Amino acid sequence: MSADDRESELEARVDAAYGGGELELAVSLLEELYARHDAAGRPEEAASAAARVALMLLCETGLMAPVRGWVARAARLVAGRPTGPVDALLAAIRAAERVLSGDPEGARAPAEAAIELGDRFGVDPARGLGRTMIARLAIHAGDVDAGLAMLDELAIDLAAGEFDPLTTGNVYCELICIAQWVGRGDRAREWTDLMDHWRHGPGIATTHGRCRVHRAELLRVSGPGDDAEQEALAACEELRPWMRREYGWPLVELGNIRLRRGDLVGAEESFLQAHERAWSPQPGLALVRLEQGAAAEAAGMLAGELAHPTGMPWKEQPPFGDLRQVPLLAAQVEVAAARGDRATAASAMATLRATADRYSSPSLHAVAALAAARTALLTGDTTAAAQQAHAAVVAWVEMQAPYDAAVARCVLAEAFAAAGNPSGAALEWTAAASAFAEFGARLREADVRARLEKPGEPRDAAVAVAASLLRSGDHWEIDFRGRRTVLADLKGIGYLARLLAQPDTEIHALDLAGAAVVDSGLPVLDDEAKASYRRRLAEVEDDIVEAEHDHDDARRALAERDRDYLMAELTAAAGLGGRDRTTGGTAERARGAVTRSLRYALARLEEQHPDLGAHLARTVRTGAYCSYQPDPLAPVEWRLG
Repeated sequence: MSADDRESELEARVDAAYGGGELELAVSLLEELYARHDAAGRPEEAASAAARVALMLLCETGLMAPVRGWVARAARLVAGRPTGPVDALLAAIRAAERVLSGDPEGARAPAEAAIELGDRFGVDPARGLGRTMIARLAIHAGDVDAGLAMLDELAIDLAAGEFDPLTTGNVYCELICIAQWVGRGDRAREWTDLMDHWRHGPGIATTHGRCRVHRAELLRVSGPGDDAEQEALAACEELRPWMRREYGWPLVELGNIRLRRGDLVGAEESFLQAHERAWSPQPGLALVRLEQGAAAEAAGMLAGELAHPTGMPWKEQPPFGDLRQVPLLAAQVEVAAARGDRATAASAMATLRATADRYSSPSLHAVAALAAARTALLTGDTTAAAQQAHAAVVAWVEMQAPYDAAVARCVLAEAFAAAGNPSGAALEWTAAASAFAEFGARLREADVRARLEKPGEPRDAAVAVAASLLRSGDHWEIDFRGRRTVLADLKGIGYLARLLAQPDTEIHALDLAGAAVVDSGLPVLDDEAKASYRRRLAEVEDDIVEAEHDHDDARRALAERDRDYLMAELTAAAGLGGRDRTTGGTAERARGAVTRSLRYALARLEEQHPDLGAHLARTVRTGAYCSYQPDPLAPVEWRLG
C-alpha cells in the first residue's frame, strides 16, 4: 500500500471511528496521521491533523491541557506560512478553550478571528464555534438579549443545513446548554426540538446521547418524572462508551430527576458516581442529605462548593461567573430555611436577586422570588413571604413547570398558615399535592397530604378494603373493590405480588430480578482508552512545565486537575494483579429491567381496572429499591397466592 493510500485509509477510519463512538481510536488514528505527515515534511497536513485532535479532545473530554498542547503543535507547523484553514480552526479552538478555562477576556480576539477566517476559508467548526463563543461572552457581560439574538440567528443557519454534521451537532448542544443555564426554558425547548429533529440519522460522535440528556432536562421541568428518568437512563446507556470525565453530566441529571421523584437511594447513587468522575454532584447531593435529615451536612456541602467551586471546564453549566452559583444558592436558601439560619438565607437570597436582575429571565426571577419568600418566613414577615411565593407560583405555572410551581405553592401555604389563614394554606397544599402526584413525586405528595390532615382533630378510622391477587396457571386473577380482572402472567405482576406481600419494605431491584439480570460488565477503560490516557498524561505534564516556566498559576492549577483526573481513571481501571476492573452495571440493569416490567404490568392493570391502577400508581415505588407503601387513608387487605 502506498503512503497516499495508507493516509486515505486512515482518514476513512477516523471518520468511521468517530461517527461510531470510538473516541480514543479516532484520536489515535489522527495522531498516526499527524506523525506520518510530519515525518514526510508536509507541515500543513500535519497541522490540520493536530488541530483535529485538539478539536476532538475539546468537544468530548473536558481536558484542556492536551488541547493546548495539540494547538501549540499545529501552530508551530504553520508559523510563518500564509494564513489558511488551519488558522481558522485553531482560532476557534483557542476561543473555546479560553471560555471553558474561565478566561472570557482572552477568548474574544480568537473568537472574532475564528468567524472571519472561518467565513474566508469555509471552515464550518470555526464559523460555528466562533459565533457561539461571541454570544457566550455577550451573555456573560449581562447582555442576555443580544447573546440570545445571536444564538437565534445561528440556530436558523443550523436548521438550514449551512454547517457540516459534526459542527451542527456540537453547536446545537452548545445553544441548548447556554439556554438552560441562563434560565430560558423556552429557547432550550425550541432548540432541543430542532436538534431532536435533526439528529435522526447517522450518529455523529455523542450527538444522540447529548440530545437525550437535553430532553431529560426539559422533562425534569415539565414532567412526567418517569419519562424524564427513562430518557436520562437511555442517555447514560448511549454515552457510557463515549464519555469519560463528562459522563458526570448525564449522571447528575439522572440524580436530579430521581431526587424529584423521591428515589433518594437512586439519586445518591447517581450523584456519587458523578463525583467519582471529578464532576460536581452539588447541589443535588446536598439536597439528598437534607431529605435524609442531615441538614447540617447539607449546609456544609453547599458552603464548601460555593467557597471552592469544582474547577473544571464544562459547557453544560457556566464555567465562570455568577450564573454558575444560582442552583447552589437556591439550595443554600432551602437548607438554611430548614435549619432556621436567617443570616445564610438572607445572604444567598441577596446574591440571587442581584444575579436575576443582571441576567434577567423568568426562571431566574422565579428562583429569586422563592428564595425571598423562604427568607421572609424565617423573619416572620408572612405578608412578604406570601407575595414572593405567589410571584414564584405564577412564574412557574406560566413556564409550564408543575413541580417547581408545586414547591412554591408549599412555601405559599406555609406563609398562609403562619398568617392564620388555614383555608388558603389548605387550598395551596391541595393544588401542590395534585401536581406532585401528576409529576410522580411521591415523597413530596405524601409530605403535603400529611400537612393537609388537621392535627389534634379526631378522624374516623378508615375501613380496609379486601382485595386479592391470585395466580392460576398461566394467568393472574385480581379482585379489587368488587371488580374482578384476569391478566396474563407477566413478570411485572410477579414483582408486584412480592411487594404486596411485604408492605412498607424496600426490596432491592436485584433481589426482585433474581438471576434474570446477568451482566458481566465492561472494562472501566479498554486498552485503547488506557493507551490514550497515558499519552494525554504526557501532554498534561508538558503543559504543567510550560505553565510553571511562564509563572501562570491558573493554567498550572487547571492542568494539575487534568493530571489528577487521568491518574485516578488509570488507577481505578486496574484491579488486583493488574487485571482490568469492570463497570458495575448489574445493579443499574436490574433497576431498569424491574422498573420496565413493573410499569408495563401496572399499565395493563390500569387499562382493565382504573381504580386499581390509580391505587397502585400512588403506592408502588420503583428504583434501586422498590416498595409498596399502603395509603393510610385508603387501606387495603391483600390476599395473595
